[in-house]
Amino acid sequence: METLGFLMDGFGVALAPHNLLFALLGAFLGTLIGALPGLGPANGVAILIPLAFSLGLAPETALIMLTAVYAGAMYGGRISSILLNIPGDEPAMMTCLDGYPMAQQGKASEALAISAVASFIGSLIATIGLILLAPLLADFALTFGPAEYFALFLLAFATLGGITGKNPMKTVVAAAIGLMIATVGIDSTGVQRYTFGVLELYEGVDFIIAIVGLFAISELLFFIEEKAGGGKAKMAVNKLSLKWKDIRFILPSSFRGGVLGFIAGVLPGAGASLGSFIGYTLEKKVVGKKGYFGQGDPRGVAAPEAGNNGASSGALVPMLTLGVPGSGTTAVLLALLISLNITPGPLMFTQNADIVWGVIAALLIGNFLLLVLNIPLVGIFVRLLSVPPMYLLPIVTMVAFVGIYSISNTVFDLYFMVAFGVGGYVLRKLEIPLVPIILGLLLGPEMEKNLRHAMDISDGDWTILWDSGLAIGLWAFAIAGLVLPYIVGPILRRRMRGVAIAGNPEGD
Repeated sequence: METLGFLMDGFGVALAPHNLLFALLGAFLGTLIGALPGLGPANGVAILIPLAFSLGLAPETALIMLTAVYAGAMYGGRISSILLNIPGDEPAMMTCLDGYPMAQQGKASEALAISAVASFIGSLIATIGLILLAPLLADFALTFGPAEYFALFLLAFATLGGITGKNPMKTVVAAAIGLMIATVGIDSTGVQRYTFGVLELYEGVDFIIAIVGLFAISELLFFIEEKAGGGKAKMAVNKLSLKWKDIRFILPSSFRGGVLGFIAGVLPGAGASLGSFIGYTLEKKVVGKKGYFGQGDPRGVAAPEAGNNGASSGALVPMLTLGVPGSGTTAVLLALLISLNITPGPLMFTQNADIVWGVIAALLIGNFLLLVLNIPLVGIFVRLLSVPPMYLLPIVTMVAFVGIYSISNTVFDLYFMVAFGVGGYVLRKLEIPLVPIILGLLLGPEMEKNLRHAMDISDGDWTILWDSGLAIGLWAFAIAGLVLPYIVGPILRRRMRGVAIAGNPEGD
């Protein structure tokens, strides 16, 4: 009953006219961003964070808008997958297997509508799971001491590469880079570290500058390098003729995919890619010989779409309750919370209950908004694919520069953002992931603070870090998170490639 009361209060926040307007704007922009191949939700949220600051939005409004962008981008990722056979992001890869064959059969609108319904169901299941699970996990996290929190942060770094990551060692290198950047500034004892006499570095590196530089500016440099001026849509969209029996046909697949996706999202490091993969592969086994997967089976669209959208909402659980992001995009949202002077974690449910429950209620409302937007406005989103990136990217860059300058009003931050962009470009060329850098930058100060606190309590005795059963359990999970990618990862990636090749043998 207490949870229901908090949720009703959250609806009071989410249904405020200005919050509802920004949720609608975020859902629309997120779908547009998700439709553009290569951008993805993490880039979309990172690009729009400066906009939230430059508009002077209240914390709950900014978080509602950017969470809606996140959800919308997960919806939008399927548009280019179905029409062009180009995944908007990695989780949308499985949607290509049956979505593109449906489009080739003249059923593009049906495929897009089915994916929208499945995404809605997956997100709805995960949001209900978030409502039920998050308060319990937050109460449990209140028992954590500094040693347990230190072990939890190690777990976050250990599992960040995930079992679908290509090179776990590069993930560790990236996390180390992020932790190194986090040490810049004046520490808790008043000692300057790596400031080199530059006054602007005394307070450390601003998360927002690093995020926008690493994601938005590096993306611009990649487009300049590739000179991608094409992007014409190849597939016409037929008139929608989806019937209730078609929706009823994909409901079981959507429910199964949504539940699996939520579980994958809650697990640190698993993410939407795993959610879409297990959703598709399980559905293929459940249906068996009755299905025609890889040839345009609607259930092959519904299951992975429900899975990846369920995982995206599920990833909010560890971020809100423990302060540990469950995905790359939630790491960017975590940066937003910290920059708004909101401490994510169990105390957030008491100190900032209006914001937490407002965001959760906005997720429920946003799912309905996205369903209403995605079915009738498919034509608009599709036409976006025909706009050359040479026209879109200058707009993205302008938003980034104006947004960053409006936050601090200093040219130094603009140069700093460009420097991060160049660094991000080089790291991406070396196939070193950027999200662990952001996570190291975000969690580094708290990790150091908890380590210092634990050492103070124990008078310098390091055994305090594994002195409790809970801490030992977290250390065990962290070690498993480091080892499993080397054992399970190659097997899972081979299976994902095998499913993709089997579903699309001609490489269309």
